[in-house]
Amino acid sequence: MEILSKSTAETQKLAQTLAKKVKPGMVLALFGDLGSGKTTFTAFLVKALGFDCRVQSPTFVIHRRYLCSTGASPTRGSRTSSPDSSNLRLPNEFPLGIQIIHHVDLYRLTSKEEVLDIGLPEILQESHSLVLLEWPELAMDFLPQDVVKLYFTTIDETTRRIIVEGM
Repeated sequence: MEILSKSTAETQKLAQTLAKKVKPGMVLALFGDLGSGKTTFTAFLVKALGFDCRVQSPTFVIHRRYLCSTGASPTRGSRTSSPDSSNLRLPNEFPLGIQIIHHVDLYRLTSKEEVLDIGLPEILQESHSLVLLEWPELAMDFLPQDVVKLYFTTIDETTRRIIVEGM
């Protein structure tokens, strides 16, 4: 699938469409230059999946975890959203069975050893989670064969070409 998104609203629509197709255990590899829309897409997808979290680029912390909740947002200095117990959902309320979304950004890593050091192979084994991986090139050897690949290309200030493979 290929779309030409001429606005963030069109990118949001794509995220809403793909949210209906994602399943627990899936990995989405997001390719694209800086500013091409990977994190914006991720924020729209997280919201479309029913997670009420503030999505920020994990470039400097490398990994953010978003827990399924009704009003949580990541805490400063933490990589995990910190909902209080009144906001946590019961197991039967998880959207599409996804309990955790892992948002990982490998931009600052320089070797496959560093990919291992951050625990990516263990993250990929979590069957109840969805993994969104920005700058996945160093991790390709660790990703499942059925990884969904999204390619973001900047056309101009507001237009992006987004290609989705494997979904």
